[in-house]
Amino acid sequence: MIPNISNKTLQDLEFTTVLQHVAAHCISSLGKERVLEITPISYRKGLFKELHLVNEYLSSFESENRVPNHGFDNVSEQIKRLKIENSFIETEAFLKIASTSITVNEHLKFFKKFKIQFPTFFELSQKIEFTTYIDDEIKKIIELSGEVKNNASTTLKQIRKDINHVRGKIGASFTSALSSSNGAGFLDDIRETVVDNQRVLAVKAMYRKKVSGSLLGSSKSGGIVYIAPQATLSYSREYQNLIYEEKQEVVKILRELATTIRPMTSLLEEYIEYLIHIDAVGAKAKYAHEIHAVLPKITKEKKIYFKNAVHPVLWRKNNEQGLATISQTIQLHEKQQIIVISGPNAGGKSITLKTIGLLQVMLQSGILIPVDERSETYIFETILTDIGDNQSIENHLSTYSYRLKNMRSFLRKCNEETLFLIDEFGTGSDPELGGALAEIFLEEFYTKKAFGIITTHYSNLKVLANELENVTNANMQFDERSLEPLYKLFIGQAGSSFTFEVAQKNGIPYSIINKAKKRVETEKIRLDKTISKLQKERNRLQKNSENLEKQKKIGQEHLDSLQDKDDKIQAKLAGFQELYDNNQKMLSLGRKTNELLNKYFQTNNKKELTANFNKWVADEKVKHAKKSPLKPTTKTQKQKAKIVQQQLQQVIQKVEKEVLEKVVEVRKEKKVVAAKVAKEKSEYNYVIDDRVRIIGSNSVGTIEKIEKKKVVINFGFFTTKTTVDKLELVEKAKN
Repeated sequence: MIPNISNKTLQDLEFTTVLQHVAAHCISSLGKERVLEITPISYRKGLFKELHLVNEYLSSFESENRVPNHGFDNVSEQIKRLKIENSFIETEAFLKIASTSITVNEHLKFFKKFKIQFPTFFELSQKIEFTTYIDDEIKKIIELSGEVKNNASTTLKQIRKDINHVRGKIGASFTSALSSSNGAGFLDDIRETVVDNQRVLAVKAMYRKKVSGSLLGSSKSGGIVYIAPQATLSYSREYQNLIYEEKQEVVKILRELATTIRPMTSLLEEYIEYLIHIDAVGAKAKYAHEIHAVLPKITKEKKIYFKNAVHPVLWRKNNEQGLATISQTIQLHEKQQIIVISGPNAGGKSITLKTIGLLQVMLQSGILIPVDERSETYIFETILTDIGDNQSIENHLSTYSYRLKNMRSFLRKCNEETLFLIDEFGTGSDPELGGALAEIFLEEFYTKKAFGIITTHYSNLKVLANELENVTNANMQFDERSLEPLYKLFIGQAGSSFTFEVAQKNGIPYSIINKAKKRVETEKIRLDKTISKLQKERNRLQKNSENLEKQKKIGQEHLDSLQDKDDKIQAKLAGFQELYDNNQKMLSLGRKTNELLNKYFQTNNKKELTANFNKWVADEKVKHAKKSPLKPTTKTQKQKAKIVQQQLQQVIQKVEKEVLEKVVEVRKEKKVVAAKVAKEKSEYNYVIDDRVRIIGSNSVGTIEKIEKKKVVINFGFFTTKTTVDKLELVEKAKN
């Protein structure tokens, strides 16, 4: 698809002004040049790619992963010089090339890492080779300060070593001459200065012949002469020779570096092209962020739906002046193919027309547009405009002649893939004859299924728009009391021009207005009055409708609020009831559990505890069964029954857990008591006649004799000996 959008159309729609605003956001001169050369993109695939690039860049403003810096120096001329055999460029140019390489490589790594967030950028970056060869080779030779490194060659290293050595000799010899001359009183108070980058002695004029050396100048007063000591001159000549050799060696090294980089010049040109493109994309994204632009949905179905659209140039101008810009919502589709806008002058007809055209051209040039994000549009092959007074003195064409020539071009190019925009359609000639011709043109555009918007004052075009099935009248709203434009587009009804009303507001005498009315055909006045009356009535009904809609919305919100509060109260009541029932059930279960445990503590009979607990659980099941004797039949009843069973099982498990916890706790207490008793017994001093038993035995005997840790125990039929630590006290001896 090759769009047929002429330079005249771009001029009519002030597209160049938009490009100037976009270019202001570029960070390089090459980027600005590229932006100012932007025209509608030829192919859908390329257009969609550009739009997605801008949209991804725009989205990065609200993300932590911002697009990396893409600033660069213009090294195009240096790259051209690199292509020439045996050529070289300065060290600063090499460093700029290295910086360009580093910048592009950073982009390639970034978009590879975040390819999910930036899929279009990743696809673009994949076409460029990633290599650090250029940067590495340059860094081997050149310091960041721009000086060639000492180890760039052995020759350069030796030369610089010699330079430092000679520089040291120069310094030493000058210091010696300075010291001797100063001691002799030949020097002025300043002692020394620098002439032509060389240290010289500041000798008093009267002693100039006393100091041997080369005279390099004198002060303005002539009282001081500047002499380079003879001792330093020979070293200075050697120093200058070494400096020359250093420059020659540096040039040789830079030529070799240029030879190394030369095969990469094509890649460097790709780098520059990539960075120019990214700069242009970034400028578009920054401009989109400034004007609150978005990427609308682009459909295969032929239609335009621009919701809350604003003219970007007008918005920016109003924004600078602190004024509000009124947005417009407009639709074109198969059932509303052409819109005929009428109404008074200065009411906003032309700006509405230009807004739609400019936004469509911007989008087809890869620039996001200031509309609501729910907007939709189509890509047109041809966009035709006829806006403004186009007299041509050079070609001897009047406004009407130019417009007829333009209409001829429209008729030739117009088809179903066309969007046409015509301001003040049919003007420039006799109203009746021009209006009749305009009707035929409109019917031709309609027959060719082109989409379009026209503005007019001609009543016959308003009538025709009402007669054609897919053509719609529209008007710019007007306050009939203050006779001030409201700048809002209303679809579905033609508008009055308010010719006499506006004349009256602007101070034209009533007598003149009445004379003018008499000159106009009665039917035309009646038609205009009818349109004006209908417009006033429609405005009144629209206001009433808006008020009723607001009241309905407020009432519905209040009703929803009350319903929400009622639902919350009912939910709380149900929650409180459920909580109360659960508490009562838990109290009952707790009392029964406590009863079973107390009995167990008295009897210490675990079997009895288990039997009583199982019996109690069985009784609870019977009670539950009596409460709901009918088996669940429906799916809902089964689900409820299952939930109840789960709840009961949870209660039983909870009770069992509590019982086990109590049993464990009791056992722990018994162990503690037993340990305490054992400790007391171990500390007990046995005496004769204490009744005891040997640990692990059931027989009880009486102690007859104690010898240190050994005791004799009488069991009645026999006696035995054992140690004290094996005894367990049964009963103390009676005194």
